[in-house]
Amino acid sequence: MPWGLKRFQESGHTHFVTFSCYHRLPLLTPDPSKCIFELALERVRSNFGLHVYGYVIMPEHVHLLLSEPERGLLADALKSLKQGVSRRLVAGAPVKPALTGDFPEHFWQKRYYDFNIRNYRQFVEKLRYIHRNPVKRGLCERPEDWHWSSFLQYSIGGEGRVEIECEWTARRRERAAGTLCPAVELPPLKPNDGLNGPPDTKPYSHSIVPGGFDVMS
Repeated sequence: MPWGLKRFQESGHTHFVTFSCYHRLPLLTPDPSKCIFELALERVRSNFGLHVYGYVIMPEHVHLLLSEPERGLLADALKSLKQGVSRRLVAGAPVKPALTGDFPEHFWQKRYYDFNIRNYRQFVEKLRYIHRNPVKRGLCERPEDWHWSSFLQYSIGGEGRVEIECEWTARRRERAAGTLCPAVELPPLKPNDGLNGPPDTKPYSHSIVPGGFDVMS
């Protein structure tokens, strides 16, 4: 960890996490590589008891919005995620990004950026940033055109490879259980960014209620 950088984990906060490919090379450009990342994220979500609120896979970096795990530490969950992806894509896996020259020995930069979400406004701000990142970079015209993020799960309830904590997931759980579960309070939806209205400035607290939902209150 670089000098002066402090991580505040085991705080009960939601975390906005960013980590980059080795030397910021576009190692996640091929779709099969992004698919492998999604499968690894879902495995870690399930094994560690994480709640994933949002994500986007860019060619050379990844953004995640997630809870602290129910089992183990967030640092351990992220280590497992990065190692699982690098083992598939570096150590003799059949799917390797098409780059000129030799494939790098390492897949990820060693360190990562971790921002603690302390209120509802920050939560909405980071989720919007995640979903708009591909548009800002010029990779697509609209968030819904980029299939390697959580946007479609928020906007139309599309089921992806990663289970996202959103209202649509809550409804699927209700149908599967045949019971009414506590509502998930989320910002109203809007076609162009998955969220609508000005960010609420009320305090954000992370709590898990019966049914497995995260309630912002």
